[in-house]
Amino acid sequence: MSEDDKGGLDMELASGIAAFEARDFTTAVRMLGPLADAGNPEAQYRMAIMMQNGLGAVRNELQAFRYMKAAAEAGLGLAQHGLGFMYMQGECVDQDPKKAIAWFEKAAEQGLQGAMTTIGMMYREGNGVARDEEKAREWFRKAGFDEV
Repeated sequence: MSEDDKGGLDMELASGIAAFEARDFTTAVRMLGPLADAGNPEAQYRMAIMMQNGLGAVRNELQAFRYMKAAAEAGLGLAQHGLGFMYMQGECVDQDPKKAIAWFEKAAEQGLQGAMTTIGMMYREGNGVARDEEKAREWFRKAGFDEV
């Protein structure tokens, strides 16, 4: 791929993300869909959100899961967090708390405070893991909360 091609892809990705953030989901789907299908994790993550919620396209839970999983497996922290929620809530995939916590931990390893907080809540509530207040406090401290 030439530098010109790469620059064009970067611009297309940036424009697609801008459309997504501006809530112009129809444009975002048109711009990000081909990039997601080509394996771009940032595009896959946003396409997953749009497919999951029927934004700019017909709701498609299977495709949402596929995009989110691909982006998570590529190492995108936000997608790892999103996939954790899919497994925790049973959205777009069968509920599986063990898989949920595994994906939240991957996101937490990348410094995502929301993932750390969610893990803490799972331990505090015994949601998918054995209830463990000390582990919950440990995760809340990692997330930056002093008194929990």
